[in-house]
Amino acid sequence: METIEKLQLGQSIHALPDFNPNFQIDNDFSPFLLEMRRKHWDSWEAFLLCYRGAELTLNRGFEELLVLSHMREHWRQQGVIPYQHQIETARRVIARMRGRAILADEVGLGKTIEAAMILKEYMLRGLVKKFLILTPAALCRQWEAELREKFEIPTLIAKQEYHWSHYDQLIASIDTAKKEAHRREILKLYFDLVIIDEAHKLKSATTQNWQFVNSIQKKYFLLLTATPLQNDLKELFNLITLLRPGQLGSYRSFKKKYTKDKRTPQHPQELKSLLGEVMIRNKHGANMGFTKRHVQNIPIMLSELEQKLYDQVTAFIRKNIAKTARGSLSLPLLTLQREICSSTFAAALTLFKLAQNMEISEDCQEEASALFQMVQQVKDNSKMKIVMELINKTSEKVIIFTEFLATQSYIRTRLEQAGILTLPFDGSLSASKKEFTKWQFKEFPKYRALVCTESGGEGINLQFCNTLINYDLPWNPMRLEQRIGRIHRLGQTRDVYIYNLSTKGTVEEHLLNLLDQKVRMFEMVIGESQKVISRLSRNKSLEARIMELIINANSNEELAQGFTRLGTEIDRLLNEPAETEWPEIL
Repeated sequence: METIEKLQLGQSIHALPDFNPNFQIDNDFSPFLLEMRRKHWDSWEAFLLCYRGAELTLNRGFEELLVLSHMREHWRQQGVIPYQHQIETARRVIARMRGRAILADEVGLGKTIEAAMILKEYMLRGLVKKFLILTPAALCRQWEAELREKFEIPTLIAKQEYHWSHYDQLIASIDTAKKEAHRREILKLYFDLVIIDEAHKLKSATTQNWQFVNSIQKKYFLLLTATPLQNDLKELFNLITLLRPGQLGSYRSFKKKYTKDKRTPQHPQELKSLLGEVMIRNKHGANMGFTKRHVQNIPIMLSELEQKLYDQVTAFIRKNIAKTARGSLSLPLLTLQREICSSTFAAALTLFKLAQNMEISEDCQEEASALFQMVQQVKDNSKMKIVMELINKTSEKVIIFTEFLATQSYIRTRLEQAGILTLPFDGSLSASKKEFTKWQFKEFPKYRALVCTESGGEGINLQFCNTLINYDLPWNPMRLEQRIGRIHRLGQTRDVYIYNLSTKGTVEEHLLNLLDQKVRMFEMVIGESQKVISRLSRNKSLEARIMELIINANSNEELAQGFTRLGTEIDRLLNEPAETEWPEIL
């Protein structure tokens, strides 16, 4: 700064510290710099050019990242610690992949940080000025905050047509960007860097999203996804073709050489080598920096009325689901079974709608009406008593997850009646409202609980909390992993505490035993279970299997036997040779 201040006062370019007129610079900048010095150009513009050129000549290639030294003090103040795998990823993308790569780390390993490090490095080197980040709408503000707070990169969330040409550092939802008026403006421009978050949504080359992103003019290009491959090897081909056309040849030649069928690769080592040129996938390990996870499964005895209601609702579902297979009634009945496991308040609305549904039989309407009358007699749920105990015994803020809005409303009402202030987090909130709610919960001590539906399990980071209550259990284990991943991820500095509530004598009890004892889900670091669940769902989802068990069982004993058989099948699946396992090539 002292040198810059001197030059601003009009002093000569020779005021540069340690200036040596005989200094030799062996690179492309040397003729220009020496000519400047020979002619004694003495202006502020000349100094800036000379200073920038000298700065670039002193850089030792891309192996040494400028971002590490440039951001060191800021990161120290912000409490940001870049992990070694993130540093190595940034270095590899810049030095070897020429700024075009798929960042495919397993869930929770910090793909956003890696992408931001790459962006900042290119900006520091003067290689990126105009960039565009396309992401799901719910994540726009999170990206904006991460770049501003952790990397000192100001951005604009683009929503107006003029934003594209008037601003250089842009974030946008892909849905906004692909609207015709915005699309026309974007395709006129050239971007130094484009980043796509949740890039697995571009897995089909026939979609408007894929074709739009493919049409954007860009130099550097990053695709972020934890699941570059889900159901079909063609998905992976489409992503890599978007990133680097020709890397895998034509689809016809790729299919002939590398696939036995859509899920089974051949020549996996050769294919893995090709993928390694464009994709980086860091996996969870013992030294990744995760804190400990403490899980407590809490079995709860239902009241006599609750148990009677649960049994009668389940019997009602079994009786009517067979009659309406693939009919208009099947979905409400499937939902009702999950709702009655959550709370009587969640089940009440569905029962009311069924009782009013003129398209179903009178017998079915009457049964639904009788169950609705019964459910109104339940004024409180046994689970809620446990929630009150858990919150009262800790001074920490608590996140409570449920699948259903009615259950969310009930939980909040009961807590606030007890003097415990809460905030809701659900799909009805706009992206800005979600960000504001998250800020309120973090900054104001008076709010003790954040009551979330499944939308709270997508994308947001809540590492400032370390206590989570699963009020009900989603039948899709990936949703359960998403919930846990909100607090148990890189950046969490404390051990996390997870409480799983399950009611005895219901499907929840069997589901929790299955996830805990067979899948060993709660023992895994977040992200590891993705491979396990993918394997379990190869032929049929776990949700569908559970529903089949409920429908086919005539008693709780038969249901328990069915879950035992499912557990045995899971043991076999997890122990059989991984002939078609994706990790062979990822």
